[in-house]
Amino acid sequence: MPQIPILNIEVAELKDYIFATLEDPKAQRKLILVIVAIALLLDNMLYMVIVPIIPDYLRKIGAWETHTEGGEMITVAPRVVTFTNNTGTYTYNEVRPPKLINGVLVYEGEDSAIGLLFASKALVQLFINPFSGAMIDRIGYDKPMMFGLTIMFLSTAIFSMASSYGVLFFARSLQGVGSAFADTSGLAMIADRYTEEGERTKALGIALAFISFGCLVAPPFGGVLYDLAGKEVPFLILSLVCLIDGLLLWLVMKPIKRQQKDAGVQKPKGTPIWTLFMDPYIACCSGALIMANVSLAFLEPTISVWMMDTMGSSQSEQGMIWLPGFIPHVLGVVVTVKLSKQYPQYQYAMAAGGLALEGVCCLMIPFSKSFWVLMIPLSGICFGIALIDTALLPTLGYLVDSRYVSVYGSIYAIADISYSFAYAFGPIIAGSVMESIGFTALNVGIAVVNLAYVPMLYMLRNIYDQSFRDAANEAHIMMKDPPDKQYQTYAMQDRVPPDYSKSYGRLEDDDDEFGGGGHRVTFQETAMNSNGTSQAGGGGQQGGQYAASWGDEPTQPQQPANPFKSGGGGSGSNPFRAN
Repeated sequence: MPQIPILNIEVAELKDYIFATLEDPKAQRKLILVIVAIALLLDNMLYMVIVPIIPDYLRKIGAWETHTEGGEMITVAPRVVTFTNNTGTYTYNEVRPPKLINGVLVYEGEDSAIGLLFASKALVQLFINPFSGAMIDRIGYDKPMMFGLTIMFLSTAIFSMASSYGVLFFARSLQGVGSAFADTSGLAMIADRYTEEGERTKALGIALAFISFGCLVAPPFGGVLYDLAGKEVPFLILSLVCLIDGLLLWLVMKPIKRQQKDAGVQKPKGTPIWTLFMDPYIACCSGALIMANVSLAFLEPTISVWMMDTMGSSQSEQGMIWLPGFIPHVLGVVVTVKLSKQYPQYQYAMAAGGLALEGVCCLMIPFSKSFWVLMIPLSGICFGIALIDTALLPTLGYLVDSRYVSVYGSIYAIADISYSFAYAFGPIIAGSVMESIGFTALNVGIAVVNLAYVPMLYMLRNIYDQSFRDAANEAHIMMKDPPDKQYQTYAMQDRVPPDYSKSYGRLEDDDDEFGGGGHRVTFQETAMNSNGTSQAGGGGQQGGQYAASWGDEPTQPQQPANPFKSGGGGSGSNPFRAN
């Protein structure tokens, strides 16, 4: 058997090792985390890679009508033109029209159209997410994720071939369908595989690090490749990685599905998404996730145009401005994971601090007049987003575990809806606001909204207390459907057991017992009134009945008589048998 170079092992040995690894549960968890992280990386790279590419590309293909504003009209001196023909040499003065200098070329409707293009993915994702969450709860995590990766592959391929605004818009919208399935199922798969709170926080933190890496490395990745090789190359590379990730998912999930089938594992019924939406604690977390992503959602489609107009930046610089934010984002993930492990009850405070930091940094952006100064507030925004996401995504899983059923498709569909809501309406509103009142007012508005939401997170302060968990369990039990059988409850009053000898048997029709039309025996308590007559009780008796026997030793309960047995020494009689 030939050996593989460098590894120095045989092909059969490597094959056996791979299949043994795929069968190992611990290795399966790690591989699933890798697959989900790659899927989230791809989705966010595809989302952000167009930031430095699309504005310049649409201008080059003439997608917009243009006109010039401002400037000064100057008179151009006539040009002396000399020409010669068969009849001689002639000279005349060519009158030239006035020339506009220092004018600004305006691309009509560019900001709004680019904002709508950015938002189309999130708009589609926003409407698809409720259905994807319900489907994930019903059929599992792997098939929806494979479907999402397939759609993302197709949308990326279309992006590489698109040469008009309409085709780009279609590809962007198609990506929203794939993201609704891939992102939600990926996060739910991590929460399902990592059940311990600390491990789950760490795993989701790793996934968030890949999200941030995708968001922050995609603009320089796209900008540099666009300058060097054209529009097609970045999208073709992303589509290839998407194809590889789908193949890995198929290889890993095949043994997992077989193991679950052999073990007879049945998936519990998940909680409907509308029920989760009505939970105030989940709604608070969802609102915080929206606020956390408002800043990026508003800045991504507008900051490139602002940098071109104020700094004269190139496409590479517009992409590179986001790259330094990766380091503080990863740092924020690491800090939050470590603090959450030691102080899980203060995760709400971490999220509140991150949201406040975002607001302050947004105030700084319009006053950053150079490329290097602008990196500072953008890095602060990335650090704040890391604090919020890393603290609240595990909190959503914990709330489902403690208050509902541990099925995670719908809850992480809500998280994805929160992201999509910000990115759906943010670019549309941002483009209109920037055209009407300017970039500075846009950032001031973002800061005010973020800071105003910070006090809302205070309501999450008690969710890790034991009293909260006990109340959640009690509420969950009370929300369940009532039992479909009848049960008899015997209440002990004044620490003395009831006298079971005062019970009689009765028959009750029950189609569920012994076939249709069968019967069953239930026992109903009776208590003696002071006048000696019997009175049927609902399971409780007055405490005064036993007042005289408070200090007596409780007697053993007597066996109630069998009403169907003739003779037998029983004191009961069958009320359904004619005397």
